[in-house]
Amino acid sequence: MQILEAPLTDYLKQHFGFDKFKGEQEKVISNLMNGKDTFVIMPTGGGKSLCYQLPALISEGTAIVVSPLIALMKNQVDAIRGIANEDGVAHFYNSSLNKTEARKVKQDVADGITKLLYVAPESLTKEENIEFLKSIPISFFAIDEAHCISEWGHDFRPEYRRLRTIIEEIDRVPIIALTATATPKVQEDIQKNLGMTDATVFKASFNRDNLMYEVRPKKDVKKEIIKVIRQHEGQSGIVYCLSRKKVEEIAELLQVNGIKALPYHAGLDSNSRAKHQDMFLMEEADVIVATIAFGMGIDKPDVRFVIHHDIPKSLESYYQETGRAGRDGGEGHCIAFYSYKDIEKLEKFLHGKPVAEMEIGMQLIFEMVSYAETAVCRRRQLLHYFGEKYKSSDCADKGMCDNCAHPKDKFEGKDDIKILLECVSALNEVFKAKYIANFVAGKGSADIKSFGHDKHPMFGKGKSEDKDEKYWDAVIRQSIIEGLITKEIENYGVLKVSDKGREFIKNPVSVMLVKAHDYSDVDDGDVIVPQKGGGAADENLFKILKDLRKSIAKEKGFPPYVIFQDPSLEDMATRYPITMEELKSITGVGQGKAEKFGQEFLEVIEQYVEENDIDRPLDMVVKSVVNKSGLKVFVVQCIDRKMPLEDIADAKGIKLEDVLSELEMIVQSGTKVNIDYQIDEIVDEADQEEVFEYFMEAESDDVEEALDEFEDSFSEEEMRMLRIKFMSDVAN
Repeated sequence: MQILEAPLTDYLKQHFGFDKFKGEQEKVISNLMNGKDTFVIMPTGGGKSLCYQLPALISEGTAIVVSPLIALMKNQVDAIRGIANEDGVAHFYNSSLNKTEARKVKQDVADGITKLLYVAPESLTKEENIEFLKSIPISFFAIDEAHCISEWGHDFRPEYRRLRTIIEEIDRVPIIALTATATPKVQEDIQKNLGMTDATVFKASFNRDNLMYEVRPKKDVKKEIIKVIRQHEGQSGIVYCLSRKKVEEIAELLQVNGIKALPYHAGLDSNSRAKHQDMFLMEEADVIVATIAFGMGIDKPDVRFVIHHDIPKSLESYYQETGRAGRDGGEGHCIAFYSYKDIEKLEKFLHGKPVAEMEIGMQLIFEMVSYAETAVCRRRQLLHYFGEKYKSSDCADKGMCDNCAHPKDKFEGKDDIKILLECVSALNEVFKAKYIANFVAGKGSADIKSFGHDKHPMFGKGKSEDKDEKYWDAVIRQSIIEGLITKEIENYGVLKVSDKGREFIKNPVSVMLVKAHDYSDVDDGDVIVPQKGGGAADENLFKILKDLRKSIAKEKGFPPYVIFQDPSLEDMATRYPITMEELKSITGVGQGKAEKFGQEFLEVIEQYVEENDIDRPLDMVVKSVVNKSGLKVFVVQCIDRKMPLEDIADAKGIKLEDVLSELEMIVQSGTKVNIDYQIDEIVDEADQEEVFEYFMEAESDDVEEALDEFEDSFSEEEMRMLRIKFMSDVAN
């Protein structure tokens, strides 16, 4: 047990710059520091890493972090070094190091400088490394991405199965296992394999309420992907594809269409992969196109969209991959394109595998199909898969999945559910969903005939013209979500009637079912764009700070977010800190970061405050600029709808000149606006070209000078509009 000199929140502020913990982080850390084994199930973006990083920094000895991806290790090490004064505080030890680098790592560990040592499971199994680790004081072992232990996990790694015996051989210190995707089955498997059945389990909610989930039919898919990316102009995103060939094809398509996109898959040499990943992290590329099969250790907080060109092989994969969006708390748009052919391809991949592996694979694919084809709340279905109950009304209120944003027709399902439950019961509760759906629908498949169930009195009990096996699949899915049917964990996928289901058979009650989506003939839908979050009060300063961050990052060879994340820059652009103490009070800025990177930011902010004559009383600055920001959004939305500028002014109770001033600020900050519809009505094309030529040659864009040049041929409002058009078309 570790004795601390101060409350955990003090260490959190000192090292990471946060005033309070997220969710159950504090309880997790206390449990680990009390010497107890700890099992953490927390969604991507929930703050898992901090659960072992902070205790490692404040404990005696070195924490050994087992991680499956070299790229992920590098990102984590960069992030820790970014908040500390000593680079040796964190190292990774894997096959990518040369002998000199490996010696340096071992020396720093032996000297007690290194608090976190990241190792691949393969490195941990080598005898020489085991002997070395026996010789040093170890604070604890952290097993990151612990689902790799379970063959039910989406990313099974056999080396993970040996971890327990190796850890026992080195030192029986506390173990913390962490995963972002653990169904009840995977959770049980992890605990058994690590010998952690007595561990304290912390399970956070898997709900990512800032993510918008949407599934679309795979129609005009390339056009649709480009359309979505253009909706997120200049923002970071990931497109997942099933094959390397498709990755290259989509990356090339995006490049041709003027989108800064790069491919990323196992077929690229390691230098190209590293270069493409760094360009994405450094914001030199907006979009990474990657294979589903190839895990990207990318921990970029401001990914705004994740597109699946092909459906992944399991819901865990899907959850993990969509979870790369919106890690900073901002919005994330998750769109999957779905077709039956994708599923056939995934099933073909399983041919020739051992029977047990094929069974598991088929069941995972079935769960993915259930999610893709469901007509109920997607968030509710996804969370149910991870053993969590969710009220779909919460999603419906915000319209944060396509099914809640555009609800499907509902119908009374009481009688059909009763038939389904009676059939499951009549077949002794030993069959999986596909078998039951075929049985109820009266489809005499080969396996049903082999069991003689086509002669069973209940066979085809639910058969009718409009109720085929797909219909009954949907009824099964919704009955599971209603808690009337359960899936057995040990014999995975076998349907059982729950106690609630047995009561239902005796006393059926009304249950409204949702009509399943028909993917056979659907028009292209509109792109659903989630509502944007907060943002910086002073957009100009925020842009300056981002540019500064980018240049410092390039110089130091770090990803920009390692220096300061967007929420920190937004807070700076709202509160204008000009002293080191003020900077330390900014969200996400701890003492180490402030001292290491803060000085240049403080100088830029101080200069900006002086040049723009900004009064810094915090409440006054925030109120005045936030109102302006609200006006900006309103003006841009109205212009998108081609509303006359006079009408925009009337709607807000302001003058036309105020709208023009707002537009001038918008275009000066680099935003493109199109007011051609207004200008074309009042100024003919030849006159517009003349004014453009003048501004192209003039030393100044001063409106008075322009009016003098044209001897008052235009009104002041007309000239200001023409200057706005010029600035937007030429400068932006």
